[in-house]
Amino acid sequence: MPQRPLPTFPRQNFRIVAVTSCPTGIAHTYMAAESLENAGREAGVELVVETQGSAGFERLDPAAIAAADGVIFAHDVPVRDKDRFAGKPTVDVGVKAGINRAAELITEVRGKAERGEVTAGAGAGAGTPVERAGESGDSYGTKLRKWLMTGVSYMVPFVAAGGLLLALGFAVGGWQIASAPSVMKHFSWTEIDSWGALLFQIGQVAFGFLIPVLAGYIAYGMADRPGLVPGFVGGMIASNIAAGFLGGLVAGLLAGAVVLSIQRIKIPPVLRGIMPVVVIPLISSLIVGFLMFVVIGKPIAEAQKGMTDWLSGLSGTNAILLGVLLGLMMCFDLGGPVNKVAYAFATAGIAVQDPSDSAMKVMAAVMAAGMVPPLGMALATTVRKKLFTETERENGKAAWVLGASFISEGAIPFAAADPLRVIPASMAGGAVTGALSMAFGATLRAPHGGIFVVPLIGSPFLYLIAIAAGVCVTTALVVVLKSMRKPAPGTTATAAPDAAAPAAEHKQPIAA
Repeated sequence: MPQRPLPTFPRQNFRIVAVTSCPTGIAHTYMAAESLENAGREAGVELVVETQGSAGFERLDPAAIAAADGVIFAHDVPVRDKDRFAGKPTVDVGVKAGINRAAELITEVRGKAERGEVTAGAGAGAGTPVERAGESGDSYGTKLRKWLMTGVSYMVPFVAAGGLLLALGFAVGGWQIASAPSVMKHFSWTEIDSWGALLFQIGQVAFGFLIPVLAGYIAYGMADRPGLVPGFVGGMIASNIAAGFLGGLVAGLLAGAVVLSIQRIKIPPVLRGIMPVVVIPLISSLIVGFLMFVVIGKPIAEAQKGMTDWLSGLSGTNAILLGVLLGLMMCFDLGGPVNKVAYAFATAGIAVQDPSDSAMKVMAAVMAAGMVPPLGMALATTVRKKLFTETERENGKAAWVLGASFISEGAIPFAAADPLRVIPASMAGGAVTGALSMAFGATLRAPHGGIFVVPLIGSPFLYLIAIAAGVCVTTALVVVLKSMRKPAPGTTATAAPDAAAPAAEHKQPIAA
């Protein structure tokens, strides 16, 4: 006689609160949140996510945090207001882990809670934002990347707003709009040129903040709020002496280091109250200003000019090879550090009021190549459905929109499931697109927007041909590579083609 199973009694659900964030606050932030929420439902736990994206964030209910049994941080930039989560079992990882290993993170935080492990300093308020942004064993290189990405994450919205406004100004008023008088002196409601000048001059103002914001928030990532003043001061000096993007990077790191050094000095208790509002801003700004004006500013400005001149001198084969390299970088890790380096290089070139033609070609090539992986995967799921799972086919529908919007991260679900086939195919397509974009001489003043800013692109028809060529290469390669894959025992035709594929296709639902 079979033994009856013992009765089970429901227990209180395990509760988790999570925070996700990435340098740009656009794609990885929300993909990690969705992955964690889906894994939470599958694991039967209550999981609530706070997405600290580029549009700001809505704080978790304090009651939800208080009732939580564990915390998951999946982020590449400092978690804002991290002190709220003090005293909880905490798992602290990069944002990609939140996308690719959500179920493992939930298991890990449950294990920590069962063992009563509370991460030291999870929210205790000690250390700088970056020191609280990852595991205590982070290498200096990892921390340096986080400092730089903190600055870049705050700079990107200024680049996007300023670049699009400048591009719209040129589209409305023509290239001569750059020499138009101030709209404070002349503005006519009925003249199209006045509106073009208005757009252009607002864009100039937005661009004027790029280097100070970059430097200020790099310093903030290193030294918290006391780093903001010397960081902004150093960044503005870098901007004024034409030290550009490189000057902003150096000024931010310098300001953070100076503030951290001052904070290590033992101060009499009577002076501690005025340290953060008077002494630290005064002394750190003086030191950073002196170093930028007198010591290192001029060499950095010369280095920036050398890089700009080199870029302006690129033509023919050299320009095409640069397009290939940038295309490979944009598609290598789909929004990761290598992708961000290529994007930062491109945006640095146009982050001036009068960028060179070569700099705008680089920006065009970078954006075109970044659109290829998700569009290629979307097309592949359309033309060869049987090579992909039902979930991948659903992701393919979203990838059309993500790719068209220049969000490379739309290909991450495919790369995570099959990196050895998807990433090489994506890189090949990106290299083709980058090379063709440079060869066609397409230019772009706007740093983002994807297909929605095509009217603002120089040689738009050829630009679209370059993107289409790369997408076709990626699609063809990924289809060929997946078709060569041997099906694992027990797999269906949805995952790999075999003799039964046609029959299997009729038995299972196919996404439109």
